[in-house]
Amino acid sequence: MGANKKPVAITAGDPGGIGADLCVRIWNSKIAAPLVFIGDAGVLAERAQMLGEPFAAAEYDSKTPKRRAVLHCPAAAPVRCGILSPDNAPHVLAQLRRAAKGCMAGEFSAAVTAPVSKSAVCAAGINFCGQTEYIAECAGAKHPVMLLAGKKMRVALATRHVPLSQAAAAITEDGLFKTLQTLDAGLRRYFTGGRTPRIAVAGLNPHAGESGYLGDEEEKIIRPAVIRAAAAGIAAEGPFSADGMFRFTKADCFLAMFHDQGLPVIKYADFERTVNITLGLPFLRASPDHGTAAELAGGGKFSPLSMREAVRFAAGAP
Repeated sequence: MGANKKPVAITAGDPGGIGADLCVRIWNSKIAAPLVFIGDAGVLAERAQMLGEPFAAAEYDSKTPKRRAVLHCPAAAPVRCGILSPDNAPHVLAQLRRAAKGCMAGEFSAAVTAPVSKSAVCAAGINFCGQTEYIAECAGAKHPVMLLAGKKMRVALATRHVPLSQAAAAITEDGLFKTLQTLDAGLRRYFTGGRTPRIAVAGLNPHAGESGYLGDEEEKIIRPAVIRAAAAGIAAEGPFSADGMFRFTKADCFLAMFHDQGLPVIKYADFERTVNITLGLPFLRASPDHGTAAELAGGGKFSPLSMREAVRFAAGAP
């Protein structure tokens, strides 16, 4: 993959969390691609001082591109390092909107988003399921798919940030079929070079329903969706029992039915080098695979590896 000439947009995330720290580390990294950091310039400079790292912020100018630049998006309220305040929810969302707008317009080649706090945004009275859903809404994407990609495996989700008590009801045959379509196209574009990827689909229930004795979603919903996908030329198989699928089934990607069925596996396998990628958008969006880590903000004792992998992936993707 060749380097893009247009800059990658990087949002700084919740200003009280680890996002600003990650941005400072990426600013001083050896990544060659041009990068535009969208966030509060003062917060970024303050965090750099706390970390003892250089940060000569150049103001972003689309007509005069620089290797590193800051697109100032002012905080909505005073920022305290380590405090995730609902008062800055508008600031968090403004960053995402600006990155999405720039990508849609061809101003940026891709977007990388630092972590935000869902609870802090929701506490501000805003209905917010997560960055994946919000960016998809900004981009007009109907069926985004969350894919976690590491060096050892790839895991996608059929449902994302919904309570476990609601996950089963959120799984439908048509929804799964659309997920498999989006997943197949995304894997071909970013990972398999056009080759048909093999997708292993997990069951919802223990032992994939145990022939209906432990649940019937596998036979009523999941298997019909897999059959439809196969008829459409998608190399999907399953449903497999999730307790053995990740260990014994060979696939280019695993499709888990709910958040904590799939993500603990890949995070355990390769936490620091796993990247969160949103498929189904008209542009590439990636992020690290962790949260705001507010307790680590400003202290320097954190790993930037997942964020670095996200930026490298975004910078190199077509």
